Amino acid sequence: MTTYDAVMSDALPRPDNCSIERALTIVGEKWTLLVLREAFLGVRRFAEMQAFTGAPKQILSARLTRLVEEGLLRKVPYREPGQRRRDEYRLTQMGRDLYPALVALMQWGDRYLADPEGPPMLLTHRDCGAAIEQHFRCADGHEISGPRDITASPGPGACRTRGPVPAGNA
Repeated sequence: MTTYDAVMSDALPRPDNCSIERALTIVGEKWTLLVLREAFLGVRRFAEMQAFTGAPKQILSARLTRLVEEGLLRKVPYREPGQRRRDEYRLTQMGRDLYPALVALMQWGDRYLADPEGPPMLLTHRDCGAAIEQHFRCADGHEISGPRDITASPGPGACRTRGPVPAGNA
């Protein structure tokens, strides 16, 4: 029995009921993550988003529309003097809650993919200037060092609709 077979036993939910998969249907695309990066950095307007991400207009428009539809961004109208009304894009609470995931992805990239000179962006605490670090902790405050310190078990929404995992598929 492979590790995958053991983890995906009858007691655990199947991937078709997976929160990771569901999240990736919304944010699992390069341009979407780059739009979110810019939103976290305070960029709100289409032209600035396009300049900073390099996304083609049609792609950026589609990604912004999807992020609004899914509830991660909201449109807020604004008007520059003498100009027509436009919309800027602001993060909702749902969108802001993705920040730790993007920081984790960035820090992983910094660790394994950065140029020899180091990471392209540093995150520091606004009040004291210390570098930002992310840590896993259990509800009792114990630090978790990695996946081997975690046990997966079915949650209240676990749903199993696929058949058993074929032996030997890892």
